[in-house]
Amino acid sequence: MDMRNLSTVAEFLLSGLTHQPDLQLPLFFRFLRIYMVTVVGLNNCVEFSASHTQSFIDVCYSSVITTKILAGFLCRDKGISYNGCMAQLFFFCIFVISECYLLAYDRYVAICSPLLYNVNMSPWVCSLLVAAVFSIGFTDAAIHTACILRLSFCDSNIISHYFCDVVPLIKLSCSSTYIDEFLIFIIGGFNMVATRLTIIISYAFILSSILHIHSKEGRSKAFSTCSSHLTAVLIFYGSLMSMYLKSASNSSLTQEKVSSVFYTTVIPMLNLLIYSLRNKEVKNTLVKLLRKISS
Repeated sequence: MDMRNLSTVAEFLLSGLTHQPDLQLPLFFRFLRIYMVTVVGLNNCVEFSASHTQSFIDVCYSSVITTKILAGFLCRDKGISYNGCMAQLFFFCIFVISECYLLAYDRYVAICSPLLYNVNMSPWVCSLLVAAVFSIGFTDAAIHTACILRLSFCDSNIISHYFCDVVPLIKLSCSSTYIDEFLIFIIGGFNMVATRLTIIISYAFILSSILHIHSKEGRSKAFSTCSSHLTAVLIFYGSLMSMYLKSASNSSLTQEKVSSVFYTTVIPMLNLLIYSLRNKEVKNTLVKLLRKISS
């Protein structure tokens, strides 16, 4: 099959997160705060070799999207070249898919073998893990990007989103998107089911252990330790499922943007805070951060 670019569009225009001019500057500073916390969190995680890999991926896929969002808040020209759009899509897919598999394995090891965590997540194992998850991410990203490259964009060049994602590009295309939507369901569904099943099994193990604790205080402390990790996992997968595991024609623009904000900017920040701070510090830091963001 000829996979050449059939598009007649040389540049796309991103509609951005909001059309209201008076919200551009306040949103810029709020997203800048979130991004700064994410980047600073990576520096805090450098000394922990087991969590540094995931922290690095969090910063990478947040940077692919957040930097463009920040530029969009300040610049009137919200254009992005066709090649730049495809590159953003490709790298975002690599990092977010790699994040799913790395998160699943890391949670499984941390929960099921906590005393052997540093052994099981040694630098050698981390290197193999990075190679494996990036191979999966690269393969899936190449498939999605190749399918988007075969589409024609002849009616409009305005993407109703704040970054180049699969679903908005499918909506924009004037050619048949059946194959693209089918692959989203198959590949996306498999990735989410496989990784979520691993995480569910992990938490089933720890739930069984917690229920065997006779002390009420001990059970409460154990549940508290896992609550921050479980919250981040639920938000991450919930927002991904609401975005991708449905027909592109049945999704609303507002819902897409809200879901995307969670898994592109909020979750990387939460993951880095969770991995770099102790449980009480996570809660206190999150409370302070949310107050600053909402102020």
